[in-house]
Amino acid sequence: MRNTVENTDVIGHVSASNSSLKSIPGASTPGRLPRSDSTAGVLFGMGAYSLWGLLPVYFIWLVPAGPVEIVANRVVWSLGFCALLLTVTKAWPQLIAAVRNKRILGNLSVAAALIAVNWLTYTFGVTSGQAIEASLGYFINPLVSVLLGVIFLKEKLRRLQWAAVGVGFAAVVVLTIGYGRLPWIALVLAASFGLYGFMKKRVGPRVDAASSLSIETAVLAPFAAVFMIVLSLNGRDTLGTLGAGHFWLMAASGIITAVPLLFFGAAARRLPMTTIGLLQYFTPVIQFILAITVLGEEMGPERWIGFCIVWLALVLLTVDMLRNYGQNRSLRRARSAMPAAPSATPAAKPGQARDTHAAPPLPSD
Repeated sequence: MRNTVENTDVIGHVSASNSSLKSIPGASTPGRLPRSDSTAGVLFGMGAYSLWGLLPVYFIWLVPAGPVEIVANRVVWSLGFCALLLTVTKAWPQLIAAVRNKRILGNLSVAAALIAVNWLTYTFGVTSGQAIEASLGYFINPLVSVLLGVIFLKEKLRRLQWAAVGVGFAAVVVLTIGYGRLPWIALVLAASFGLYGFMKKRVGPRVDAASSLSIETAVLAPFAAVFMIVLSLNGRDTLGTLGAGHFWLMAASGIITAVPLLFFGAAARRLPMTTIGLLQYFTPVIQFILAITVLGEEMGPERWIGFCIVWLALVLLTVDMLRNYGQNRSLRRARSAMPAAPSATPAAKPGQARDTHAAPPLPSD
C-alpha cells in the first residue's frame, strides 16, 4: 500500500497549492514544512496505514463470503463511492483528461490488474487463516521495491541496500523451511504491490487519488459485476442472502477502500519520502499483531527466526534510507549557503542571445 503519491486531500483540502505539491515523495523540498502541516501529514499517514493494518478484522467479519466475492464487491462499491466523491468535489474534468491520455490509461489499466491480484491474494490469506504470512508480504515489500528499481530503473544499490536484500533472501529461505513450502502468499503480495507502485510511479502526480482509483475500479468493474451476477443466479452470493447487516458491511468496502487512500494522498503531499517510508511499517506490524492476538494464528520457532531476519533486513534498509536522506539534506544546505558566483558570461548585445548553462540538479530526497 505503501509507495505512490497522489495529489488528493480529504476534508476541505481537495485543491492543493503549489507549495504543498512540492512535498510529495521523490520531489525536492526547498524549505522546512510548517509544523502544523507536518503534524497533519503524520496524522494522515498514521491514519492511512493503521486503517490498512486493520483490514484483516473487516475481512473476517465478511465471512462466509469468499475472497473473490469480497474483492468483486470491493471493486463495485469503491467505484460508486469514487463517482460520488468526484461529483461532490467537481473533479470529473480531471478524470476525463486522464482517460483521454492513452499512456496514463494504459498504465492505470495494468495497475488495476496488479491490485486485483494483490487484493485477491491478501483476502484469501486472511480468510484462510494465513494472515501472518500476508503481513510478511508487506514487511518484505520495501525490499522488493528496491529490487524493482534495479531491474526496471537500472538503479545502483548502496552497500547497506545490498546487505538488506541479501538478508531478506536468507529470511525467505528460512521461512520456506519453517512453512515447509515457499511462502507464496507473501511473495505474490510483495511482488504485485511493488509492481503496482512502479506503475503508479510512471503516472506520477498527474492524476489525483480519486481519479486514479476510479479508473482502476472502472477497468475491473465489468469483471466484478459479471462474477456477482453469476453468483446471484446460482444462489451462491452472500450479499443479498445474509441480512441487512452483512449487506451494509459489504457496501462499506467502498468507503473502507477509498478513505485510507485519500488519507495517504494527504500525507504524501505534506511529508518527505523518508517519513512516508517509516510510516509504512505501521500496516504489517498491526496485521502481524492482530494475526497472533485476535485471529489466534500460531508462530513456530522457525517462523520467529525468519521474521526476525526480515526485521533485521528492514533495519538495514531504514538506516541506509535515513543516512542517505541526511547526506542529501546536508548537501542541499551547503549548496544553498554558497554565495552566488558572479557570471563570467559577458552581457549580450541587443538582439544577441545569451549563452547560459543551468547548474546540475541536486539529488532528490
